[in-house]
Amino acid sequence: MSLQGKTIAVIGTGAMGSATCRGLLKANAVAPDQIIAADVHHEKVGVLVRELGIRSAATNVEAARQADIILLCVKPYLIHDVVEQIAAVVTPDKLIISIAAGVPISRIEDLLPPSTPVIRAMPNTCAIVGAGAAAYSRGRYATAEHAAAAHEIFTSFGEAVEVEEHLLNAVTAISGSGPAYAYLMIEALSDGGVRAGLPRDIATFLAAQTLLGAAKMVLETGMHPAQLKDMVTTPAGTTIAALVVMERAGVRSALIEAVAAAIERADELS
Repeated sequence: MSLQGKTIAVIGTGAMGSATCRGLLKANAVAPDQIIAADVHHEKVGVLVRELGIRSAATNVEAARQADIILLCVKPYLIHDVVEQIAAVVTPDKLIISIAAGVPISRIEDLLPPSTPVIRAMPNTCAIVGAGAAAYSRGRYATAEHAAAAHEIFTSFGEAVEVEEHLLNAVTAISGSGPAYAYLMIEALSDGGVRAGLPRDIATFLAAQTLLGAAKMVLETGMHPAQLKDMVTTPAGTTIAALVVMERAGVRSALIEAVAAAIERADELS
C-alpha cells in the first residue's frame, strides 16, 4: 500500500499527531489535501489547517469515513472509545495504525470488523524535529504492503524498524520514553557546566550538541558504544576520572533499571 493517492486521517493532533502531519508534508510523502485531521480540541486542528493547508473533519467518524489509512494518535485510555466510534465506518480495505502505548493489537482488532488490518507503532516526540525513532508491528491481517505504508509514514520524520509485537513495550521504554532520559542527562551536564562557571546557555548548548554528536557517532560508524567510549578515554585522563565517579554512582545500572521500570509500567497498561 503506497501512500500515493491515499487519504490519511490523523485522529488526535497532540504532539505526535501534529508531528506526523508536519513530517509527511516536509518529506513530500503526501500532499496537504491527502491529510484529514480530527480532534476533540477543534482549536488544535484549526492551527494545523491554517499552518499546513490540510483538511479537517468535525468528528472522528467523519475523518475515518473519508480515509484509506487511519492513524490513531490518541492516549491509551482513549483508544477504546475512539475505535468504537469509528468501527461502523471502518472496512477491511482501510489500514488502522495505532500509537497508543501498551494497547495490544488484538484489543483493537476485536473492536473492528473482521479482517481489518491493524498496525501498532511506537514513535517518539523527536519526530517533531524530523529525528524520530519508531518501531511498528503487524496485526493478524496486516500484510507486507501495509507494513510498507507504515514504514513510509514513520520514516518521513525519522527512522523506523519492524519488530514483533511482544517487543514493543521494550521499544516504548527505550525510544518512546528515552528522550526524557536524554533531557535529564543534558540538564545534569549543563548544571555541571554552570557549577564550573559556564553561562547556562553555553553549558546547555555544549551538553546537547555533545549528546547529538555521540549519537551520530554510534549510528554512522557502526562501532560499539564501548569502543567509542575507549576512543575518548586516555590513560590517567579527565574522562576516566569522570567515568569512575559515574560507575561508583551507579549511573549505568540506574539507566538499565529505568528501562526495566518503564517496561513494567507498559506491561501494566497492557
